[in-house]
This record gives sequence, C-alpha cells and structure tokens, in this order.
Amino acid sequence: MSVAVAGKGRMPTTTENSTRVGLIISITDSIRTFLTGASNNPTLSLELRQSSSDLLRQSDVPYAPLRAVWIASDPSTRPELTRLFSGTRFVFSSPKPREKSEELKERLRKLEDLAERKAYQELVKDIAPKQDVVEPFSSYKDQLGFGLHVLVTMFTGYLVGYAAFRALFNHGPAMNAAGGILGLVGAMLVETFLFIIRSSNLDDSKTRKSNKKPRSPFSTSSLKKTQ
Repeated sequence: MSVAVAGKGRMPTTTENSTRVGLIISITDSIRTFLTGASNNPTLSLELRQSSSDLLRQSDVPYAPLRAVWIASDPSTRPELTRLFSGTRFVFSSPKPREKSEELKERLRKLEDLAERKAYQELVKDIAPKQDVVEPFSSYKDQLGFGLHVLVTMFTGYLVGYAAFRALFNHGPAMNAAGGILGLVGAMLVETFLFIIRSSNLDDSKTRKSNKKPRSPFSTSSLKKTQ
C-alpha cells in the first residue's frame, strides 16, 4: 500500500462527509467489483447494500464500513482480505490551518510596524541630520556653575535678611539671625522657581523643534518597493 494526502481537487460529497471517519483507503478494481456484488447481494441487509452502493460512488472509501460489508458477506464468495486490499493507498486528509487569534494578529502587526520603522531608520541614518539633544547640566562645568550660583544666591539672601532685621529690631542677635535664615529660605525658593521656569522653557523649545521638523515624503512601504 502507498500513502496519499487528500485535501486538494475534488470536493467530497455529502455521503463522503458522513462516512469519512477513521482510516481512508483508495478504491481499486477489486474493491469496486466486491462492492458491486455486495450491493446486489440479497443475503445482506438493506443497510449494508445501501452502504455498498454509497461506497461505489466514492474514489476513496473508509476502511470500517468496507470491512463491515466484507465480514457480513458469504465467506465462500467473498475475496480474501489481503487480495481485496492489494494495490490500495492510505489517504490522509490535510488538517485545517490554525486560525490566529485577534490578539496574536494585533501583536504581529505591531511587531511588523516596529521592524519597518527600524528598517527605515537604518536606511536614512546617513541622510537624515542628527538631532542635537541638549540636556540641562549635562556637563561637569554646568553642574559646578549651578551649584556655585545657588550658594551665592543663598548667601546673598542671608545677608539681605540679616541686614533688614538688624535695621528693624535694633541689633538683636536672635532676630538678626532669624532674618538671615528667612532671607536664605526666600533665596532658595526664588532659585527653585527660576530653575522650574528654565526647565519648562527648554522642554517647550524641544517640542517646537520636533514639530517644525519636516516629515519624509517616502513611506516605508514605498522604500521596500524600490529595493
């Protein structure tokens, strides 16, 4: 016996769909002759004769109903089982392709889009201008300068508060020190407020630059087509 795979070409009939269960074999002349005789055999039941007639109309027959007809037939007139199945082929139905879930399809689309973007960036990396990313206090000089600026501002605030309370409260040491501390805290608050404003302005300038950057007229799909 040889092996064949079904699934292409002729579509199975309704009878085939209802009986194609289990092992399927191809029909041969010996099987066709046996089924022809069985369909007209009065010693068999009406169900088996009808089954034989249905099997005759198929190019591939299930093993189970064919063997049932063979067992019910007269042993003196039926062919040997080995001779009956001589030259037949096993027929296997192709399994249905597995359907991808919607979640998997969405993930595949995202991965494909990410791969296309990376491929596009790789293609234009030598053409597109490099973006200058300016980070606040990115250098040691900027950090040191900002620290000294904060110290000077705090010291100035302390002196201003000390001098103001000294003039108001007649040279009281405790009040003078309290005024200096208040001036120091006020200077810290002012410096913090100025730092927030500078950082906000820097972020706004980055946003405006990114919005003004012209977009490439070529899509990734068009680049793929030109390759």
